[in-house]
Amino acid sequence: MKIGIYGGTFDPPHLGHMEAARSAMEQLGLDRLLIIPDREPPHKSMAEESASPEQRLEMARLMADGLGPRAEASDLELRREGKSYTADTVEVLHELYPEDELWLLMGTDMFLTLQNWYQPERIFQYAGVAAFSRNQDDTEEMFQEQKAFLEEKFHARTTVVKLPEIREIASRDLRRMLASEWTGGNVDPAQYLWEPVYGYILKEGLFGTKADLKNLSDKHLRAVSYSMVKAKRLAHIRGTEETAVALAKYWGVDPDKARRAGILHDCTKYWELEPSVECCQKYGIEMDELEIQSPKLLHSKTGSAVAKHVFGEPDDVVQAIFCHTTGKPGMTTFDKILYLADYMEPNRDFDGVEEMRRLVWEDLDKAMILGLEMNVEDLTERGVPIHKNTQGTLDELRGRSQ
Repeated sequence: MKIGIYGGTFDPPHLGHMEAARSAMEQLGLDRLLIIPDREPPHKSMAEESASPEQRLEMARLMADGLGPRAEASDLELRREGKSYTADTVEVLHELYPEDELWLLMGTDMFLTLQNWYQPERIFQYAGVAAFSRNQDDTEEMFQEQKAFLEEKFHARTTVVKLPEIREIASRDLRRMLASEWTGGNVDPAQYLWEPVYGYILKEGLFGTKADLKNLSDKHLRAVSYSMVKAKRLAHIRGTEETAVALAKYWGVDPDKARRAGILHDCTKYWELEPSVECCQKYGIEMDELEIQSPKLLHSKTGSAVAKHVFGEPDDVVQAIFCHTTGKPGMTTFDKILYLADYMEPNRDFDGVEEMRRLVWEDLDKAMILGLEMNVEDLTERGVPIHKNTQGTLDELRGRSQ
């Protein structure tokens, strides 16, 4: 395999880092990209307002998730005490992947001074070096001179990764911008950040941000919620949000509340069983035997608890999230809207979804019956037990339609 090594403080990782990583994966044909936050960079001191190593790793993980399955964040340097020397890192990676081709990624400025790094000969022994360049014409001559020098002195393998034109920003300037957003700053830091990373910063209160989680704007609530799920879920959440808003406007329900319910409905989707059970126990939420065995069923209950106790959402939003997975007898119009929006948002593709999309504008109950019947049929075919609330809701709605 070809493995890319992308190190740095990532304090925080921003869209420039993501674009550089994406370009390297494409142009070098990388099978795998390791994003490695350093514990203590040898060339500079960490800023006073810096995130902790664990927080920087989590932001790197969010960035990697946004880059796709070939990218992953590694705690390799965070596990080592002392300064994070690249020579040590590439040697360890060579020992872990002795048959693979390693490529160290770096900016042009670092590439031009690489001979001055700690034990550069060890770096070139184990890895090739790929330098990022935003404007190749401006750096081509210097790059070629440095390439020739490194090849002669260290027998180095070198190449260049061309980057597209994007808004550039230094991490220190971005940290200041994040802090100033809460003190009257007029520049939006979100334009420089992958939305889940931005949400994580707000949730953790990093870099001087002062977000009140119980009084977030829609934009900030969306970002924080996105930081809690996997990137592959974001399209579904967006689709559910917009579908819920459209249905709410049509059926006379508050669209602002529908939007926030859509944003939060899957915020605990990826929780494991243990934290899900702990959350329910903490907030006095009853669980039946089927739910205790399945965090997928519990995510509606834990999501409602987070919506209420972390984000301060009102009872009708909380209730809609609570029953959006299994349904429940006595569902309100708001409850049905979120249930159906989740079921038939534009990214869904299954037999019967177009009929459901037609019915939701004519009769919510008929659309609910269709959805519940398809759900029961699917569970039965797969030998999965049917939750009592699902069957109870279906029976109730069928009784009304007769």
